[in-house]
Amino acid sequence: MPEFVVSPSKPSLFRRCTTALVQWIDSDYCPGGAEKMRNEPDKVDWMRVLPFVILHLGCFGIVWVGASSVAVWSAVALYFIRMFAVTGIHHRYFSHKTYSTSRFGQFLLAVFAGTTVQRGSLWWAYHHRHHHQHSDGPEDAHSPHVHGFIWSHIGWITSRRNFPTDYSKIKDLAKFKELVWLNRFDLVVPILFATGIYFTGVALEAFAPQLGTNGLQMLVWAFFVSTTALFHGTACINSMAHLMGRRRYRTEDDSRNSFILAMITLGEGWHNNHHRYQSSTRNGFYWWEIDPTYYGLKFLSWTGFIWGLKAVPQSVLDEGARAEHAASVIAAQKAAQFRQEHGHSALKHVIPAAAAIAVATVNAANINLPQRPEDAAMHKDVTELAHELQGKRTLPASERSSAS
Repeated sequence: MPEFVVSPSKPSLFRRCTTALVQWIDSDYCPGGAEKMRNEPDKVDWMRVLPFVILHLGCFGIVWVGASSVAVWSAVALYFIRMFAVTGIHHRYFSHKTYSTSRFGQFLLAVFAGTTVQRGSLWWAYHHRHHHQHSDGPEDAHSPHVHGFIWSHIGWITSRRNFPTDYSKIKDLAKFKELVWLNRFDLVVPILFATGIYFTGVALEAFAPQLGTNGLQMLVWAFFVSTTALFHGTACINSMAHLMGRRRYRTEDDSRNSFILAMITLGEGWHNNHHRYQSSTRNGFYWWEIDPTYYGLKFLSWTGFIWGLKAVPQSVLDEGARAEHAASVIAAQKAAQFRQEHGHSALKHVIPAAAAIAVATVNAANINLPQRPEDAAMHKDVTELAHELQGKRTLPASERSSAS
């Protein structure tokens, strides 16, 4: 008799809806198993991401609630306060353990980070460690070189395969039951936070009516608008920090340093630094690289709440200084060549030379970025050119002439 192979039927709409509803409450609920879900192809799960959609739609509430100074400034303040929670807690503590604290202090940090509405700290740490392990490779969930800008910015977080937390990859954190609970029920803290904001607005309306705000207005501005901006500010590191900026270090990925992104994310924009040495508490390796998150963590260390901030090794700093010097030499040589090809009188050398140096520096630092092929060598940057130049200088004269 012929054998008939029965393919698994697609879950009904009702089943998918009920599963998504349970997962809104319990993030670890995976009927078919977490491993099976992680092996699914990338696809947006609209039912599961409905709360994420609602978060964005809530911003349009400003049309009905209006605005007031206290509501708008609360949104701005909560953006930066919670950006510190993203960068200083989700990232520099749970993902990389760049400093230490007590178990109770760790719990408080996780609760504070939960107000960012970026899932639980353990989910955040798992995905970030996975990113470093496969940065800009085929398995990197949010590489703009592999998946494109839009997917790396927002698409990846809507895919079913990226919902589960692989606790086997974060055993140092999964041993704490309180952290697992916060990660599993990751909507608890955001709901309490939003409720607190609403009743703060109600209290202000009752006891300080001259401020012109109320519960709904505070909820829209200080929660929906501020949280949505916070998400996209954080997502800029995934989508843009591997596209715009300068490469000081020759890392295996295409991470870059950007002052603009550093200002948006309180220091996370020094991304090439971070990919060169992940264990440092500070991402701005040099004093001129502004890193507000590090300043805040340094202040907390003075209180005794955290301790053991990890410094950047001197060898890494020296490596960066050599790369910067080599880049300056290349820029100066290109400027000299420009002056030779466009001869000017001695009185007119200053402005063209300055312009040439600026152009050469920008061109050296910002190279066009084609799509990164799988397992291909990364794009040449100014540091690599400097190493090649230094190698040619060490060759004998005869070999150098033949190499050229």
